[in-house]
Amino acid sequence: MTTPAADLAPPPERPDRLETDRLILRDFRLEDTEAVHAYGSDPEVTRYMPWGPNSPEDTAAFMARVLEQQATWPRLDLSLAIELKAEACVVGSIALHLRDIPNAVVEMGYVLRRDLWGQGIVSEAAAAMLDMGFQFGLHRIAATCDVRNTGSYRVMEKLGMRREGCFRQDRRLRGAWRDTYLYAVLAEEWAAGRR
Repeated sequence: MTTPAADLAPPPERPDRLETDRLILRDFRLEDTEAVHAYGSDPEVTRYMPWGPNSPEDTAAFMARVLEQQATWPRLDLSLAIELKAEACVVGSIALHLRDIPNAVVEMGYVLRRDLWGQGIVSEAAAAMLDMGFQFGLHRIAATCDVRNTGSYRVMEKLGMRREGCFRQDRRLRGAWRDTYLYAVLAEEWAAGRR
């Protein structure tokens, strides 16, 4: 991620990967395309997303974009594949998107294959990303979700993120207006919660 604000830490070494008990978070590879399409084309997985369900062309465009982004470091968008160690297969993705450079604020997003919902996988991946983001010198990490997406906001709450508001009818999604929850956590709150 590009972090030119004076109070941010210098850009760290490019992370080869992050590893948790069950997961490897790593750059995407071209051979991940089929696995990415499996979750990206699932109408239930994309139900509350502003994208999808993806066609093969949509998935190919995503892969081309993310592979091109990965060629640079630091970068504004850090999108990583979520690989489940037990399967040695990509089952989702997680990203930090730099939204406000002077104030060191990023937005986190994530998606996971449907048969793995409810197993704490996204929480595990997101905790690793929050750790890394705050080690980079970020001040605040935010995330949003459709108010109907109970699974998503439960992840944020489990991580200790605070619901800061509800944006009413802020996004038109598949022909209907949706309301959006905003969650966030500050670096000092994250550090206190990890002690």
